[in-house]
Parts: sequence; C-alpha cells; structure tokens
Amino acid sequence: MELKHLIDQIYKKESFLCIGLDVDLEKIPTHLLNSEDPIFEFNKAIIDATHQLAVSYKPNTAFYEAYGLSGWKSLEKTISYLNENYPEIFTIADAKRGDIGNTSRMYAKAFFEDLNFNSVTVAPYMGRDSVEPFLAFDNKYTILLALTSNEGAFEFQTKRIDGLELYKEVIKTSLKWNNSDRLMYVVGATKAEYLSEIRKLAPDNFLLIPGVGAQGGDLAEVCRYGLNSDVGLLVNSSRAIIYASNGKDFAAAAATAARDIQRQMKAVLDARS
Repeated sequence: MELKHLIDQIYKKESFLCIGLDVDLEKIPTHLLNSEDPIFEFNKAIIDATHQLAVSYKPNTAFYEAYGLSGWKSLEKTISYLNENYPEIFTIADAKRGDIGNTSRMYAKAFFEDLNFNSVTVAPYMGRDSVEPFLAFDNKYTILLALTSNEGAFEFQTKRIDGLELYKEVIKTSLKWNNSDRLMYVVGATKAEYLSEIRKLAPDNFLLIPGVGAQGGDLAEVCRYGLNSDVGLLVNSSRAIIYASNGKDFAAAAATAARDIQRQMKAVLDARS
C-alpha cells in the first residue's frame, strides 16, 4: 500500500484509529467458543462492525502464537479476510521482530509476502542490519520501537548517551538507513509530552501510538504534540474497543466504542481545516 492511500483513508473516514486485535479466549463471548475458529469469528465480527470507523487493524501476534498452530491459522484467516474484503485498511503485524540480517529477511518474508501485512513492528536494538531487510520491501512499512508506553521504558529508552536520550538516538540514526522513508515509529500515548521532541527529529514519518483507552493515554494530548501536515498518526485502542461487551452484542458495543473515538478524531481534523 502506498502511503498516500492511508492518508486518503484518514481524511475520507475522518479517523486515524487503529484497532488492536489482541484476542484472549478467556475474554471473548462464551457463545463463540462453540464455533470452529472462535478467534477468527470474533475478529470477523469486530472488523465488520468497525471497518468504517478505523483505518488500520493491528493483531498482536503473541495472542495468536500462544494458541499454537490453530492460533497462527486464525491470524492467517484474519489478515486474508481484511485483504480480500477491506483492501483499503492498513494492516500492522505487531510482532516486534528484529534479528541478524538473514533471520530478519525471513521474518520480513513471513509477514510481508506470506501473510501480506502492510507493516510490521520491529525492535531496533540490534541496529541497521537487523532492520534494513524489512525496509527492502516496496510499499511495506517498518514500525520501529522508539518510546514505548510501559513503565520499564525508562530503564533504557530515556537514558542519555553523549547527552542524547537513547530513543532520540534510535530515531536520528535510523533515518540514515536505506529506505528510511518506509519507517514509522512506535510512541506510547502515555509519553505524549515527548512527542514534540520526536516530531523535531521525524517531522514527516507516521507514528503508531498505542495506549489510548485502557492504558490511560490522552487523545487530545497526543494530537496536540504529534500531528503533522498529513496527520501522521495511527492511534491504537485495543481492549477498550474489542472488549466493550462480552455478551452477544459485543460487535455492536465495539462499534459504539470505536465511534466515540472516531468522533473525537473528526473534531480534531475539523479544527485543522
């Protein structure tokens, strides 16, 4: 997917909402457990109910890998369903991969070719040669972990090296890599006050912002510091949307929760026009 298609969808839907499909069988409605593939049936219902309100979906692969082969098949069916029925949607494999070059190349092949995701999250700790294999794929995007929303992020990411915080060094250095125009960055919503500094380093790149909703991130603050001329944000909400209800009305409840966030996003976009 070319980036302009994502930007077009943002303005068409008046939304920059990404919905995290982090499916836990202990939390989904019990009536789905009798189906042949409960995870896929849950995802399908959520997607059908919310696709007009979201521009992106982000399955966290751990929630599928935990169920072994059947979970991986559910992931494959979910991404195939999105690609076949809603090709305008920007898909993110939240896999946090990153390894030596040959291994990264195979990870990239798995997510970009075999599963046909538009993007994948990648850890930058091993440096250039662990990330550039992902960046080699045309019209695919690598979402690099920059400043995450968890408490432990301060143990490393904000430490100073020669006067510069590590997360800033990650962004500054990565922009020198081959095909860095295909880079996006993960910045946690609970770190909204850092966004203005990040925008100085990466004014044109899209930022994936997890943590709005259940993790306590504030959408208004994220927009205040993080928006750029192309919007440049994908704001993720997972549990607050997909688990809005655990009854048979779960899909309708998810749509209501997604619509509430979309309306807030519409107000932000209207204020800019």
